[in-house]
Amino acid sequence: MIQNRYLNPFTDFGFKKLFGTEANKDLLIDFLNSLFQGEEVIKTLEFKKQEQLGESEIDRRAIFDLYCENEKGEKFIIELQKAKQKFFKERTLFYATFPIQEQNQRGDWDFNLKAVYLVAILDFIFDEDKEDPDHYRYVVQLTDTDTKKVFYDKLTFIYLEMPKFMKKGKELVTHFDKWMYALKCLPTISESPDFLEEEIFKKLFRISAVQNLSPEEKERYESSLKFYRDTKNVIDTAREEGKIEGEAIGIEKGKLEAKKATLRSLLQKKFNTVLSDEINQKIEAAEMDDLDRWIENIFDAKSVEGLWK
Repeated sequence: MIQNRYLNPFTDFGFKKLFGTEANKDLLIDFLNSLFQGEEVIKTLEFKKQEQLGESEIDRRAIFDLYCENEKGEKFIIELQKAKQKFFKERTLFYATFPIQEQNQRGDWDFNLKAVYLVAILDFIFDEDKEDPDHYRYVVQLTDTDTKKVFYDKLTFIYLEMPKFMKKGKELVTHFDKWMYALKCLPTISESPDFLEEEIFKKLFRISAVQNLSPEEKERYESSLKFYRDTKNVIDTAREEGKIEGEAIGIEKGKLEAKKATLRSLLQKKFNTVLSDEINQKIEAAEMDDLDRWIENIFDAKSVEGLWK
């Protein structure tokens, strides 16, 4: 099933292989520093526990794709988002609260927080900006709406809309441009291009070469790639079916039925199981918000039963 020469970084396996290991930490550092227009924000990084728990039982558990801390104690959450989902911006805001809360100190404390950065690499486009093809990098901070000046610079959200990035070859001016090109085009190119001559990109292509994977890694990657492709196909099909059905029975009902079909297909493909009557009834009775939440969490769920939790 693996047809391309290099790993797809939008698969769980590909993303963790390139950015989530000690041996390849220099790739992650170089990529993150490219986001800050040449400023070296990170010299060293330490991987931290990806699972975060809230203070109370009603707080929802958060599992980050990657969670790191630099030499100054600043926190970095790196999220890879494969599909559009409702309230995604709210989710990133919620995630950013965990590294803020964990800085709480007992006794006398002056609330001097270390900076928190959340980087979201998106395999989709925000609806509100889909007509602006040149705006694919968002840097969001707390800003005074009157003066347009940054009010607080220790909480930063960076969103990268990968589908909008269309630069090629000679159009790549900055190091950030080259990283965007490499991440977007890695699964489809057959050779490392000459315009990515820096040593860091040579390592990227060397690490991501499928032929260099062990048999066990190839098996894990194939499984991850299959799930990524199935998910994309199911979501695209469901979106189109929802649109067609919406014309006949009402747009909202069409969307609801499409979401139900998406969830059923994802459950069957990920867990390779026939859905019981109880599960089908649970899905059939669900509201849109429940379906959105379950579809979002299916990437991290270890079992069908675990998804409902």
